[in-house]
Order: sequence, then C-alpha cells, then structure tokens
Amino acid sequence: MIQWARPVLYGDEEDYLKQALHSTFISGGPFVERAERELGDLHDRSAICTSSGTTALHLALLGLGVGPGDEVIVPGWCFGAAPNMVLACGAKPVFADVLADTWLLDPESVENKVSPRTKAIIAVHTYGNVCEMLALQAVAQNIKIIEDCAESLFAKIEGQLCGTFFDVACFSFHATKMITSGEGGMVLTKDPQLLAQMRLIHSHGMSGPRKYWHHLVGHNFRLTNLQAALLCAQFKHREEVIARRREIYARYKANLLGFTLQKFQEKVDPVVWTIGVRVKERDAVMTRMAQDGIETRPGFYAFSQQPLYDTPPLGNAEEVASSVICLPMPADIKPEEVDFVCERLKNAASFVKG
Repeated sequence: MIQWARPVLYGDEEDYLKQALHSTFISGGPFVERAERELGDLHDRSAICTSSGTTALHLALLGLGVGPGDEVIVPGWCFGAAPNMVLACGAKPVFADVLADTWLLDPESVENKVSPRTKAIIAVHTYGNVCEMLALQAVAQNIKIIEDCAESLFAKIEGQLCGTFFDVACFSFHATKMITSGEGGMVLTKDPQLLAQMRLIHSHGMSGPRKYWHHLVGHNFRLTNLQAALLCAQFKHREEVIARRREIYARYKANLLGFTLQKFQEKVDPVVWTIGVRVKERDAVMTRMAQDGIETRPGFYAFSQQPLYDTPPLGNAEEVASSVICLPMPADIKPEEVDFVCERLKNAASFVKG
C-alpha cells in the first residue's frame, strides 16, 4: 500500500527524546521553550505551544474574547476544527463560500457575511495554499483575523510567510503534517496583551506567585516536553522537508497535465501538504485506486452538506467537496511511486467514465 501520509524521521528524534526523558522534564521543559523560540523567531512572533492545532484555534478564539452572541466567519469548505472551535466557545460559525479554483476563502463572500456581530474571521490556508491576504484585510477592516496555517507551514505569499499577516496564527504538528510532534500545535502573535491573555488561558488561568489562584476560567492546552523534543528534531530538517515537497509536487504536476489541480496564484510560494485533484465520480475512482494498493483521501465535505452546521447551500464549496481526491504525499514517497499513482489515477478516471 502506498500510504496517503506518514511521518518521516530524520535521525535526531531518538536522541532528542532521550535527552528530554533523562532530564525528568516530562511535561513542560527546555524543549517546549526551544520550540516556541525557534518557530517564533522564524515568524518574528511570540509563540505558545499547544496540545494540538485544534486547541491552538480554541486558544486563539478565547484569547480574542469570542463567546456567546458573537459570529465568526469561516470557509464553507475546510477541515472541521475551525467551526467546531467557534461552537466550543459558544459563538456562531458563519460560512462563507470558497473560490472555485484555489478552494480558499472568497473575500467577496466574506464581505457579504459580515454583520454587527462578527467578532473574527478564520482564514484557513488549505493544502499548502495561502489565502488572499490583502483582500481579506480590506474586507475585515477592524475585525480580527485568525490565520489557520495547520496545512501550510512554511508557505508564502508575496514573499511573506503565512502566519505573519494578522492578529494571531495557528499551526498543527499532527503526525500527517509537514513536521510533527505526533500531536501538537502552536499559536503565534505579536500583540503582547493577546499573548498574555492566551498564556493565562493556556494553563488553567493561573499566573503569578500565588499557587492555585485562578484569574479566569482556563484550560490545559499544554504540549509535553517529550512532544516538543520530537518537534525540535523535525524543525532542524525544515529545508529538507520544503525541498522534498516541492520536488514531489512538481513531479505530480508534470504527470497530471490533463487534470484540474488546486490553483496556486503566481504570488503564492506553496509548500504543498497534499495534492488535491478534481475528478468525476470521485468515490468510484478512490475505490479503484485502493484496489491498486494506493491510499487516497476525499476532500472535505462542505459544511452546508452537514446537518450539524445548519447553514444554507454554498455553490463552490459543494462543487469542490463532491470532486476532490487527495493523492499520497509523504515526504519520502519515491519518484516511481508518484508515477505509479498518476498512472493508476488516469486508469481509474478513464474506467469510471467508460
């Protein structure tokens, strides 16, 4: 089976984990501080490690004061963590459509969804692509914007790293992501007041010399030192990760000239997390490819298709949702495996048409 994703280890992970284990810092510790410093420095931001990309989003929303009566605009097609964490805060997710070619948040649709209750917008950078940042900024004006960079670590637009444009950014280091700590995430911000508020919420609402004194309702969103050790080891190899993913994407793109892939604008310098391709009879194609020993994933369901979210139809989101197949993209996939995946995709697409 050619796996859709798997973590790639570079050789330092075991040594770093042993260092963390032998230090007896099992929960917090030096590797957590190092991870926050190194990734924060890369983005010129202050960083807080979290237990997952999902809790990073939750922390960002809580730090911005999102709660009951508020609305947060999210894409109508993306991974479900964004609207779910809005709901977890007691607020209402409002779904804007995505663009038909980039599959990212449509600024015009966002503008149509803004109301007096809009507290924030979550710009999700899906599959390694980067949203239209300046257009969203023009629409948002004084509304806070959260960048969800879970799938687009190291990607840039107009030479600037995603996660460095707006009020707060969130990242994921899940086992399928660019670099991994197994689970884990991070929030970044330049706002000292927001940073202080998030740090307080991050660890039970406690701060200062008085032990077990809670200043507000907090959570335990902490990353362990063991996980952070794994993350630091992976971060050392970021240039290798970026280069390899660009090679893989280029080979896929050359092999799939007759297919519709996710569009990356010229000003976007993507680091592709997964290869999204639009096909007819997507589920039948996936079944055929599984028979050939190739693991694929469907695109996300549109939130307008899911009763849980109780939202009107969204045209582009539903069109994309019905047709996207995601092809294998582990960073150690071999060139001949990419060629095989593309050959079998073409075969499967022809078969279901025929």
